[in-house]
Amino acid sequence: MIFRQLFERESSTYTYLLASRAGGEALIIDPVLEKTEELLQLIDELGLRLVLAIDTHTHADHVTALGALRDATACVTAMGEQSRAECVTTRFRDGERIAIDGLHLRAIYTPGHTDESFSLHYEGDAANAARVFTGDVLLIRGTGRTDFQNGDPNRSYDSIFNKLLCLPDDTFVYPAHDYRGHTVSTIAEERAHNPRLQVNSADEYVAIMNNLRLASPKLMDIAVPANLRCGRAA
Repeated sequence: MIFRQLFERESSTYTYLLASRAGGEALIIDPVLEKTEELLQLIDELGLRLVLAIDTHTHADHVTALGALRDATACVTAMGEQSRAECVTTRFRDGERIAIDGLHLRAIYTPGHTDESFSLHYEGDAANAARVFTGDVLLIRGTGRTDFQNGDPNRSYDSIFNKLLCLPDDTFVYPAHDYRGHTVSTIAEERAHNPRLQVNSADEYVAIMNNLRLASPKLMDIAVPANLRCGRAA
């Protein structure tokens, strides 16, 4: 399997490129507009054909490259069925298998950070480890804030504890952001060492999330409207 993790420094965003083989079809998860040319160059260098670009949710801290990639490659753009982005080509449902050439991901509805957040689970095989791409719901040693875009700490708790932490312990965790330089974790590591998950109840988790008092993302008023149009300006 071809797997690449790319980093956009301004918003601390990770973008993921996956393909089953050289010369085959590829998909991309959470692409950033400013990195479009770099992404297209990498796809060309690897001899891949981009057929699918996915956003795990409507991002508030950067503008998506979904529209730019679709213009450049004629790829399909996709988000979860709860998304209010009318520009996407297709929408996936909870439990749906997303398939391209030799590669399958399972969509897991994981609201909490936003009400339309999804995670994407690659089950792995004999040669490739299992991976879950968690968007902003579960971060490395953290969890996504729940105080805007219809976020809900109770739903975040349910998504993390009753869905993501039920995956096999050795599943690699790849979030959409990291602000401290971490690139990957595992389900077992997060269960044991993520400070926000060391709680005894949903109420305790909700209390933590309701008292974070974080500033709004500085690009929120620009990014959210643009991302509802797949990254296009008004």
